[in-house]
Amino acid sequence: MLPHVPAAKVALETASVYPEPTAAAFEMAAHLGYDGVEVMVWGDPVSQDVAALRRLSDFHQIPILAIHAPCLVISQRVWGNDPWAKLVRAKDAAEELGAETVVVHPPFRWQRDYARQFVGGLWQMHEETDVTFAVENMFPLRARGTQVTPYAPDWDPTVEDFPHFTLDTSHTSVSKTDALAMRRTMGDRLGHVHIADGTGTARDEHLVPGRGTQPCAELLEGLAVDGFDGLVVVEINTRKAEDRAEREADLAEALAFTRLNLAAPAHPDLRRR
Repeated sequence: MLPHVPAAKVALETASVYPEPTAAAFEMAAHLGYDGVEVMVWGDPVSQDVAALRRLSDFHQIPILAIHAPCLVISQRVWGNDPWAKLVRAKDAAEELGAETVVVHPPFRWQRDYARQFVGGLWQMHEETDVTFAVENMFPLRARGTQVTPYAPDWDPTVEDFPHFTLDTSHTSVSKTDALAMRRTMGDRLGHVHIADGTGTARDEHLVPGRGTQPCAELLEGLAVDGFDGLVVVEINTRKAEDRAEREADLAEALAFTRLNLAAPAHPDLRRR
């Protein structure tokens, strides 16, 4: 009896090919057999240009399934300085490109006005568009025995009433969070997954899934059991790859791991979480 495979698609986060540019991610995703890409909007001008992204999608015949809004520290000035304007622009880009999801981080503590309006604003946009805004779990900063939370109110988005969540398993590694427990807390509002691995260090490693200590396989199988129909995005760090061949080998391994484990045993007695 064949295993049950959910409707969830597996996409490649364009940042996974860094230091190669956004355009290279489209090429590699198509070549390796990914279902689509999630575009990280950051310093690369192509990542900010809807027309250029559409051309890449059409040329490589690879759909854009999600947009990651420019909310990293290194992308604070991408698409301007107003964080709400960035979210509106990300929504517009997603609608134009046919992407289903916008990934967004919790506000930084210094973005006080934005933080005060964040929950209500996301619910308002939830009513105004079919695009899903999925707030991602982040992590505290740890050094020399101290811990600082740079996000308001917290790096853990489940403390707030958001419409949808993104679960990132490299971030659960840094925060020393039980990824399976966080997935259960997110419940039906989990709409998006960033699959990667980590070893529990204070550094956001984004290892190929299976190379660290996170329960990536168990998480994926649990999603399959539950019939998850959101998007699973491979978001790994390939900066140390010596060349394109080594980078593609890591991306292929991550895709194979994800597809293999994103399946549930067909016989209900064999299913487990």
